[in-house]
Amino acid sequence: MIRHIVLFKLKPGVSWDDPRVEPAEGLAAKVGGEVPELHEWSVGRNISTRPVAYDFAAVGLLDDEEALERYLVHPFHQEAIKAWREISDWVIADVVE
Repeated sequence: MIRHIVLFKLKPGVSWDDPRVEPAEGLAAKVGGEVPELHEWSVGRNISTRPVAYDFAAVGLLDDEEALERYLVHPFHQEAIKAWREISDWVIADVVE
């Protein structure tokens, strides 16, 4: 199994009040129901105020690297990426469990 972890940092000048943020969050929340390769999917705003903290996280669970590749190119996932690309930068980790 592969745990896919994505941490988003809002771009300078983008706040939670930005009108693009709520739609991006909504798309992220729906990815788990739209991409069949995902066994688990959770998203949410980070509550930490530490300077090194990211703002939003998405965590999913997939069978293997082939499932991860299918998830990455899935059209709904790509739609969510487009929304987040406008407002944030991110880092990922794909961890074998």
